[in-house]
Order: sequence, then C-alpha cells, then structure tokens
Amino acid sequence: QEGDEIVITEAEHHSNIVPWQMVAERTGAVFKYVPACSITGGFDLDAFKELIGPKTKFVSVQHVSNVLGTINPIDAIVEIVRSEAAPGAKIMLDACQSVPHMNVDVQALGVDFIAASGHKMCGPTAIGFLWGKESVLNSMAPYKGGGEMIDEVYMDHSTYAPAPARFEAGTPAIAQAIGLGAAIDYLTKIGMDRIHDYEMELANYLRRRLEDVKGVTVLGPPVGTDRAALCAFVCEAVHPSDLGTFLDVEGVAIRAGHHCCQPLHRALGYSHSARASLYFYNTKEDVDNFIKVLEDTLKFFTSLSGDRDEDGEAESSGDDAFVPLF
Repeated sequence: QEGDEIVITEAEHHSNIVPWQMVAERTGAVFKYVPACSITGGFDLDAFKELIGPKTKFVSVQHVSNVLGTINPIDAIVEIVRSEAAPGAKIMLDACQSVPHMNVDVQALGVDFIAASGHKMCGPTAIGFLWGKESVLNSMAPYKGGGEMIDEVYMDHSTYAPAPARFEAGTPAIAQAIGLGAAIDYLTKIGMDRIHDYEMELANYLRRRLEDVKGVTVLGPPVGTDRAALCAFVCEAVHPSDLGTFLDVEGVAIRAGHHCCQPLHRALGYSHSARASLYFYNTKEDVDNFIKVLEDTLKFFTSLSGDRDEDGEAESSGDDAFVPLF
C-alpha cells in the first residue's frame, strides 16, 4: 500500500524490475534499489542494509546473475530482512539461474517465494513455477477467476480452493507441465550436486581462458571467485552483435545484447555485452574451441581497423588470415 517500500537491486533481470515498478505505480509504494558495484556489478550488502527499514514490505533479488554469474549471499540477505524490515516482510528469490545448476533447498533458504523457468532447465518454453510458503499462498487472494480455482460457487459469492489451485484458473499448460516434470526427473537422475561441481570446474576454466584473450574485458567476479558457468564480456575491436554473428558462422553460439539487464549494463558503463554460457553437456574442449574462434575473429576485426602487432605488421596478414564466411 502507499508508503510501503519495495527493495530490489540494480543488477536484476527486467522481469524482476518492471513488475515491481508497476506495483509501485499502482499502489503508491516506494520503489528502491541497491546500486550495482560499478567495477564488478556485485551485491553490496552494506548498501542493502542501509535501504532495509521498518517500511520495507517486499524484497526481490536474484539468486544468480544472468549477466555476471555472481552468486548472491542469500543467507545474509535473508538475515538482514528478517531483522531490519517490517514484521511480515516478504522475500522473493529469482532462481531462474540457480535451480537448473545447483541444489536449491527452499526450506534452508528461508525466503517466502521462489520463481524459476522451465526452458533454462531442459524443459519446454512458456512454463515455469512459483514456489511459495503454504501459509503465505493461502493468505493471498486469487488474481484470476475461472474453472478449477474454486471451492464453492453461489450466485452471491464464491469461495476458493487452497493453494496452489486457487492461482491456476482454467485449463493448465498440460503438455508443458508434463515436459517440465520430465526435465526435472532427468536432472534429478543426473544429480544436482554432480551438475554443480562439474559446472564450477567449467566456469573457472572459461574465466581463466577469457582472461588471457587480448582485447577482452570480462564482466563480473574476478578469477578465483565462485561463479555460475557463464561469462559476459566486451571486446575493444568489435560490437557484441557483430561478434555473435561471426562466431555463429563458425559454429559457436553466444548471446549478444543487454541480456534483459539494461540498468546493470549502464552501471558498468556499457550498452551491450557478449555472453558465453555453459551447461553440464559442455566440455573444456568446447571452451577451447570458443576461445580459438574468438581470438581468430578478433584478429580479423583488428586487421580491419589497421592495428599492428609488436613487429609493426597487421596481426592477421598472410595467406592463412582468418576471414569469416557469410
């Protein structure tokens, strides 16, 4: 309601920014955010603690950054909210980048809501899930009316089914739900601890290899810091979109753009970045191939700009110069 405070961070995905802006506009709540570190984009616990107070009613943060790979200190965040915020303040955790990659224990985390998406965990598109504490969900009014969400319907009033059914009006996405269930079974059979340990090894390897590529600046935590298996980076010689196109021609898929995180990119001083993302099906050989193609592509673009190597010659001169094929 009016005067209540919603707190998020500047590093959030747009899907964890825009809805809370809309809620604030509709209710008169005050929208606040923790600035991202201008160097690493990391979570500033001191700044967060300064924002949390007796008017804080809702906090929503990401578990893992989809741009930086940063793993946020959720235990410390929850402790600050429970001790400093208004009694009954709720915590939402965006776990889209953590649930597919590590064990996520909703009981141990101590948050009130967790959201994740199906397509990031080997499931179909157009489906995800919202987990919430049962007592909290049953205290909430339905947001949509229709079949299957009711208990009893009369002509002068209706009563509603317990959660989660009260939030699932109408025919559900049956095929997608079956597909998501199969994906969860698949990941569970492999073992989330196995996936996490393997991805941590890949993440460190990718980060170290990128560190050695001339003309590349890696965003996010430095070498040696735990991170998710992704690296966003910028290159001096080429725009991320052009880089993505050229790497695609060579059979290497990266993402280029603002990754639905425009405020974070502005805080870091960039409009866009390129991002290499790994999953449990990738290997160190995939990383090596990516680095080779990246280095060859950057040499090509450097030659176009007229830059010279230490011997004063164009870096990609010669009959074997790398020229991407369109």
